[in-house]
Amino acid sequence: MTSDPPRRSDALATLAALSLGFRSRYLRSEQVVAQLRAWANAWPDMLTLRTLAQTPEGRPIVVAILGDESAPAVWVDANMHAGELCGTHVALGVLEDLLALRLGAAPSRLGIPDAIAPRLRELTAFICPRVSPDGAEAVLTDGRYVRSLPRDGRIGQSAPRWVHRDVDGDGLAQLMRVEDAAGEWVSLPEMPAVLVPRQIDDTGPFYALYPEGHIEGWDGFTIPEATYLSDTQTDLNRNFPYGWQPEPAQAGAGDYPCSEPESRALVDFAGVHPNIFVWLNLHTFGGVFIRPLGDAPDAKMDAHDLGVFRQIEAWNTEATGYPTVSGYHEFLYEPDKPLRGDLTEWAYHQRGALAYVAELWDLPRQAGIEVRRPFIDTFQRMTRADLARIAQWDRDHNASRAVRPWRRFEHPQLGPVELGGIDPRFGLQNPPPERLDELCRAHARAFLRVASLPPVVRLDQVRVVRLDAEVSRVEIVVRNHGYLATYGAHAARALPWNEPLQARLACHDGVALVAGDARQSLGHLEGWGRGAHDSSYALSVSRSRGNVQARRAQWVVRGAGEVTVSVSSVRVGRVERRARVG
Repeated sequence: MTSDPPRRSDALATLAALSLGFRSRYLRSEQVVAQLRAWANAWPDMLTLRTLAQTPEGRPIVVAILGDESAPAVWVDANMHAGELCGTHVALGVLEDLLALRLGAAPSRLGIPDAIAPRLRELTAFICPRVSPDGAEAVLTDGRYVRSLPRDGRIGQSAPRWVHRDVDGDGLAQLMRVEDAAGEWVSLPEMPAVLVPRQIDDTGPFYALYPEGHIEGWDGFTIPEATYLSDTQTDLNRNFPYGWQPEPAQAGAGDYPCSEPESRALVDFAGVHPNIFVWLNLHTFGGVFIRPLGDAPDAKMDAHDLGVFRQIEAWNTEATGYPTVSGYHEFLYEPDKPLRGDLTEWAYHQRGALAYVAELWDLPRQAGIEVRRPFIDTFQRMTRADLARIAQWDRDHNASRAVRPWRRFEHPQLGPVELGGIDPRFGLQNPPPERLDELCRAHARAFLRVASLPPVVRLDQVRVVRLDAEVSRVEIVVRNHGYLATYGAHAARALPWNEPLQARLACHDGVALVAGDARQSLGHLEGWGRGAHDSSYALSVSRSRGNVQARRAQWVVRGAGEVTVSVSSVRVGRVERRARVG
């Protein structure tokens, strides 16, 4: 391993000392913000924080901004689903590793190639580690299931419904089972604490299974179905503008697109930051990456973008062992029924970013369960043997955090029940805390490669040619040295805000423009990357595409003094140089 020079070692030691232990324990929402503030206070010239919104419970949704806010950027967000906590820690790990690189850490320390380190040291990154701090706090402190947000503003709910709450005062809201001859559940003989769906040859006892809590609007008889949105209205990942559809067409859609301050905060920020080229949306669990398209087959996808996603897939699989699947082909809960209002679909189609999901924590593989294809079948077709393997893994490798014993309780509405069952937080939805570090390392290593993709626009040449005693020609050559083109996702070229590059000449005292428009459109510049499996890589037809990464502009000026030449767009920021003429 390459050693770091003394000054760099001091800075890296400071970085290590500032850690609040997020690589080995789960942080509450105020601790996440405290971690970000510790880094920002230590290196204010590198890192700034911005509060995107305040939640209804008064918690800030914070984004960390590393680097020049207007330069080509990547985005990472996590924990929009309340119980999917470990994404927060991976996002913090990505930010800590980017800080380490800027402070001089050797790339080998982080498991990345030397070749991309200079690019990453100048990269702009927006990191939002906890999109739903209210939801995460409810999960961490109450132990109850919350899909995204611990609130419900729906009107017209006079029918009985379940409210998931701690009823016995032990600080956790888990499950309740009630012995019922018509129940749909039965205990595993070898593991009685584990309930599995009833089969025709089972002999009982049989159980009905409910969330720990109470029935709001209880009429003394009706026991409503308990859904994952019984008492929490909106699933944030169904609340974004692209393809949004209302209930009941899409469960969890919310009242209207971006009806929640959490989703609206992300959309508002991205709307004024068109310079986001890569978007990583962190979820759990499953051990898989999900890429576009979510609403159509690959045959309908832009072929160039598909090639780039295949390159990203290769890097991600190398770093994590996870496969990458199409959202449409392998991650629909119902055939031919795409999920609507999805964040990464919006980021890809409407913001021109290469956007994808990481479903962190490969529990099926950890438990020795067969990974089926399409990938969603791994979860939808679990057998009793699969569930037993998960329970065995929990016992042997997770200190029995997830599978809890049942205990008797007299419920005020249902009478005798048993409380316990499954606590999915640590081991099922998220890795055990002692496994956080390996997850952070692997996924930071994967993402840092992807983060090196945005365009890199440079003024490669600024030349002044004297034409006579009074007149000179100013020439520039601008080139994109990056992998991606300046328009981002290939499918996004026609988006109305996707501005082409503009070259400008500003004349200072003593110099006047004679010929050539002061502002000249250069169009977009291609990148050098072609994605994986591009047909032009075939040995028999290997060719370059000419100098499609470069453009030239020129002006004629009169006089002696200085001029400033610049190239800019909303997607790539601004580069400029001064030159002397005459």
